[in-house]
Amino acid sequence: MKIAKNTLVSMNYTLTSDEGEVIDSSTGREPLEYIQGQGMIVPGLEKEMEGHSVGDKFKVKVSPAEGYGEINEALLQEVPLNAFQGAEKVEAGMMFYAQTPGGQIPLTVRKVTDTHATVDANHALAGKNLNFEIEVVGIKPLTDEEIDAMLNSHCCGGEGHDCSCHEDGEECCGGHDDCDCKH
Repeated sequence: MKIAKNTLVSMNYTLTSDEGEVIDSSTGREPLEYIQGQGMIVPGLEKEMEGHSVGDKFKVKVSPAEGYGEINEALLQEVPLNAFQGAEKVEAGMMFYAQTPGGQIPLTVRKVTDTHATVDANHALAGKNLNFEIEVVGIKPLTDEEIDAMLNSHCCGGEGHDCSCHEDGEECCGGHDDCDCKH
């Protein structure tokens, strides 16, 4: 069987930067599972997965445009230091969450002056190539009912389902009124 739309794919992967630094890996963990064609992984990787079979091992370089996007300068903002309530000291590299009408978004502090901090709402991997080493370990066709059940079980910020954040170490997405998360 080959990877095609609406198949459940299990894969082992290692993600590295252009400099060879490991960013993420499934090594020592369960394989990553996703549904092909449902936008559950970055578009460039999903496109390259199509047509592969169990046992295939391959490398993929995903450009920023097909990964987490280019850096959007509009998502860089100067914020007065007094806006960081509860933080004793604000330093470059710190992460905070901002509450927006669309839910919580992560912000990374890029620069700090005596009065302001420059915060960045871009994804941490925006503007970067994503270098994957992939091993396909499972492919299973799914029914429409199985797809609906799986899509509605993920913490995606959607309405109408319970948020099960933190059970497997995931952070809260901030998209549910019924979430017990205290972030």
